[in-house]
Amino acid sequence: MIFNGEMVRAILEGRKTQTRRVLATYQDAVKFCPEWDVNGKQIFIVLGEKDHTGMNPVITAIPCPFGQPGDRVWVRETFRVHSRATDVATLVYRASVRNSWTEQTHRVPVAVCNKPATPEKWTPSIHMPRWASRITLEITDVRVERLNDIRECDAKAEGGQTECTLIGDKYYPGFRSLWKSIYGEESWAANPWVWVIEFKRVEGAAL
Repeated sequence: MIFNGEMVRAILEGRKTQTRRVLATYQDAVKFCPEWDVNGKQIFIVLGEKDHTGMNPVITAIPCPFGQPGDRVWVRETFRVHSRATDVATLVYRASVRNSWTEQTHRVPVAVCNKPATPEKWTPSIHMPRWASRITLEITDVRVERLNDIRECDAKAEGGQTECTLIGDKYYPGFRSLWKSIYGEESWAANPWVWVIEFKRVEGAAL
């Protein structure tokens, strides 16, 4: 799962335990109902507009493409291979370059590092291989909701900053500004359906 530098820092500091990702399809649905299939896997029943019977017809059933509760996922972030020794390779992570050398680096067995040392060249997060990831998350909950329906406590769990309002500093407007800065004003105005994925940081590899 890809995160930008600001969000990686929030995860490392324990401030970020939720993420929202826009559904790629079914934006015209009216409701998503969580269910479980015959194998015990979580799915969401997609309901459409009411028909002539007054019922909301079932369009389809879909799983969350990012995983379900209990799954482990690995974080993709911008990095580079700083050096390669006989037995280990030292990686540097862009999100932590302002931290101490110990905090911004991670060592992996040189046998799994299939990239040459590039001290001055960053590898974008989208191209990060599994062996280079330093953060593993365990999904604790998944749901679907409208973007604008985010609550203050959930906006805080997104790991962003507060903004000053007439009733004090609030996380909701801070999250709204962050979303607009990444996805644009029109994305917030569209109020799309989003996957809400709650997680906790764990040790060990993703499954």
